[in-house]
Amino acid sequence: MGQQHLEAALPVGVDPRRHARALARVHEAAIAGEALPSAPRSVISESWSRVRQLGIDPDRGASSPVLDAAELEERRRESGLAPLLPLLRGGLLSLAEQAAHIMVIVDAAGHVLWRDGSVPVRRRADRLGFVEGVDWQEEAVGTNAIGTALVARRPVQVYSAEHYVRAQHDWTCAAAPLHDPRDGRLLGVVDLSGPASTVHATTLALVDAVGRLAESQLRTSHLTDLERLRGIAVPLLTKVSGRALVTDPHGWIATTTPTATGLAPAGRLPLPASAGPGPLWLPAHGHCVVEPLPGGWLIRLVDSDAAPPSRVSLDLRTPGEPVLTVHGATAEWTHRVSPRHAQLLYALAAHRNGCSASQLSSVLFGDATRTVTVRAEVSRLRRIVGGIIVGRPYRFADNLEVVVHGPDGSDGSAVAG
Repeated sequence: MGQQHLEAALPVGVDPRRHARALARVHEAAIAGEALPSAPRSVISESWSRVRQLGIDPDRGASSPVLDAAELEERRRESGLAPLLPLLRGGLLSLAEQAAHIMVIVDAAGHVLWRDGSVPVRRRADRLGFVEGVDWQEEAVGTNAIGTALVARRPVQVYSAEHYVRAQHDWTCAAAPLHDPRDGRLLGVVDLSGPASTVHATTLALVDAVGRLAESQLRTSHLTDLERLRGIAVPLLTKVSGRALVTDPHGWIATTTPTATGLAPAGRLPLPASAGPGPLWLPAHGHCVVEPLPGGWLIRLVDSDAAPPSRVSLDLRTPGEPVLTVHGATAEWTHRVSPRHAQLLYALAAHRNGCSASQLSSVLFGDATRTVTVRAEVSRLRRIVGGIIVGRPYRFADNLEVVVHGPDGSDGSAVAG
């Protein structure tokens, strides 16, 4: 999780019961389609808009089947969250029990995997259907901290009538997403939930802090794995001729041959999700040959005069998961890019004649002076995608078709020549 502003659901100094009554009036007006007496927080209004479009019943929610015991155990194994349980429980469980809360951990698909904490609150959650194995996404139960944090990809606190479904108005919850630092993948969410009367502005900050510690533990474990892989790879590479490097399964570089210039250990090679033994094509490095190693890959870089890419596709249809596909003459490469790089690519697609650093700064940050940050981001992006991005001004390469699949389902295509 990066540094970000945390917006508590309860404004400082405001009486919780009075605020709950005000929220209830706003909620009832929104459900009735009437003018709102006051505006809800943006994260709440955006969520209400989504769940209204889904047709969620504000009285009953939607049907949400519960995983059976075997399915639940399988999801727990596959989630990547089990190694974090001791840290999450150590950081949150004692407070949850003392403050009449429960600690809840869900996977990236919104299924409740583990639930611990206050016994009376767990019984109360049982009556709500908030149990292990249930789907707690917005699509199933409307606006709530867990489901809304999964969509917004940031920590969220929801209080009382900010919940879309009336049955949840007696609750308050604070949730923070958990990401895998190896590839940025969303693993799930950690949450503290309890009766609305227990709401506190600091709960969100606590959940976020413990979530950061959990991600830090994953990062430390990853560095240990990389060091172990380096120990295997260094003697092996002394026998390899030509340019080669060794990466973990996520593309993080453990070590390289001296001739593999520009590829430093601790950097990352953007491998496609489908990478496996055999031939591989990368936009920035051309043709490669991949060989398996214990805990990673040996990647030999093959010199070739292959034709440059002819088509680029940027897919923004899945919130928080932008995907870039580069089509070469004989192969294609697909990779999930960061939201910032997706913004850059989108801006360049919208301005095919190119943008200066100050123009890109205005588009990305609303401030034309952040040119140093823009140049650094473009440099990082070009190390991933190679020559499809050129400079002076920054733009997609000439004669390259660029297609954008927008979040609203719209498609746009343009060719610069």
